[in-house]
Formats: sequence, structure tokens, C-alpha cells
Amino acid sequence: MTISGGKRKQPTLAQLRAFTAVAEHLHFRDAAAAIGMSQPALSGAVAALEETLGVALVERTTRRVLLSPEGERLAVRAKAVLVEMAALLEEAEAVRAPFTGVLRLGVIPTVAPYLLPTVLRLVHERYPQLDLQVHEEQTASLLDGLHSGRLDLLLLAVPLGVPGVTELPLFDEGFVLVTPLGHELGCRSGIPREALRELNLLLLDEGHCLRDQALEICREAGREIRGTGGAAGRRDSAPVTTTAAGLSTLVQLVAGGLGCTLLPRTAMRLEATRGSKVLTGSFAAPAPSRRIALAMRTAAARSAEYEELAAALREAMCPLPVRIVRAAG
Repeated sequence: MTISGGKRKQPTLAQLRAFTAVAEHLHFRDAAAAIGMSQPALSGAVAALEETLGVALVERTTRRVLLSPEGERLAVRAKAVLVEMAALLEEAEAVRAPFTGVLRLGVIPTVAPYLLPTVLRLVHERYPQLDLQVHEEQTASLLDGLHSGRLDLLLLAVPLGVPGVTELPLFDEGFVLVTPLGHELGCRSGIPREALRELNLLLLDEGHCLRDQALEICREAGREIRGTGGAAGRRDSAPVTTTAAGLSTLVQLVAGGLGCTLLPRTAMRLEATRGSKVLTGSFAAPAPSRRIALAMRTAAARSAEYEELAAALREAMCPLPVRIVRAAG
């Protein structure tokens, strides 16, 4: 057995970051842009990592980039190292002083325009040393960012049912029905859910959790949604038409007479009162609703801070048209 007296060269974090970016994007230019590194520097960092490890990680061709079998295995380890390093830095920030440093908050598009003013005002007034950075993305992307360490905290609709993620409920909010002028359900109260069965309903594009929530409300009302795998033998009700990427566009389409839509109450003041020619109606109790919460990694070093932030947000959101959900215990 031979023991070398020299120290083995260690990979650097920059090399690991470059390699994981290439593993994710399978494209040097896109990977470099994603981590703010020049393409030559990124290519050099990956090559240096290969030399340090003594393993070919990437197969380079003229058309695309592939990971070698060894690269596939080591990409998982490299990503885990970066996540742990991020956790170490997060722990250090939490130990140094609470509510200081960077907090990367991910928010879904159907929440961001309506709740961020409250969130930003609270952070500015109560946590002035906190460097809040906001990222608006759809739920799947936000969860990926939370797991990878790219994001620290999420503000979104729940339940998520995702292992390793803890939800801190903030409030429940009902949905209202938005109709064109002259519609028989406009300005009505006590609308039965069954009224959704035959409406020409406009929804958001695929990927928005609000679309899924609206479809579930329709199913609960007895409406079978065409093209979504309904039970055999049931009558197919009026089709759902997906035509918009945002709530503002949906409301404008309703104003143009193309159909009706469902709108969360927090969005109603901004979206349904911009001079749009729409009416709103309320559902009979129990009205369809969604729950909004903060979500964090279950083992987050700053979990006590996030719980305190959730409590502060509940108080700050009391004036909104929502039902605050108090923390258990």
C-alpha cells in the first residue's frame, strides 16, 4: 500500500457551480448566462474540474453538449455540495443577526401584483436591514428553486404536498365570478356552483396553479372538463377555453364578451375596477376558495425568522378581503 505525502487538489465552488449549470442547461452559452459567467470562463472551469477529478464529465460535440455517464453521477453530488454550502451561508446569516442579509422570495403570478405591496411595505417598515429579492415564477419553477437553494421562501397557493417543504398558512380567499355587462349572473349574490356547468369559462394557460384550482371547482360543481380525462359515460359540458397568460388579460377578454372567469378576491379591486366593462357576482356559501401560504424548506436554518415573518404578514393582511388563518398552537 502506497501513501502519498502530497495533498490532493480540491475542486473549487466556482468549478462546481459551472459544472452544475452545464448539467442543467446542456448548453455552454445558456449555462454561462444563468450564473453570470463568461462562456470561456465557464468552459475553463469545467475543464479544470475534469482535470482535478481525473474524470471526463462532459461530451462536447459540434451541435450539443452531453454529460458522460460519470458526469451524470457526479452532477448529483456537485449540486448537493452547492446546496449545503448555501445552507451554511444561510445559517451564518441567521446566527449573525435575524432579518439581515438576502432573502430570495418566490411568488406566483396570480399573487404577486396583489400582495407584494403589502409584503414590501411590511419589510421596509419592520425589517429595513433585510435585502428582499423577489422572483415571480410559476409553482413548479418556484419549488425547483426552493429545493435547489436558488430561493429561500415562497409565497403561493397551497396545499403543495411536497416532501421536505413546510407550509406556513396566511389566509383563505374566496373566488368571485366575473362576467360581461348584461350577463344574467352579473352582480348576483348567492350564485350556486352548479352555474359553472354551462358557462363559457376563460382560464389561464397550463402551468398556472389558479387554472388547476378553477378546473377543480368546476369538477366539484359537476362539470366534466373536455380533454382532461373525465369519467367515462358522463356528459361532456361546455368546453373550457384557455386564452390568457395573466389575470389582467382574462378580465379584458371577459369585458370583450368572450366569456366569464373566476377571480380571487385579492385581485378583484385591481383587475375588475380598471374601467373594464365587467360585473362580479359572489357564490353561495361555502364559496370556492384558495389558501395562500409561505413555504420553506423544512430544515431551513432561518425557519424561526420565516415563522415570525408569516405572523407579521397575517397582521398586515387583515385589511384585505380574506380570512386570516392563525398559526396552530
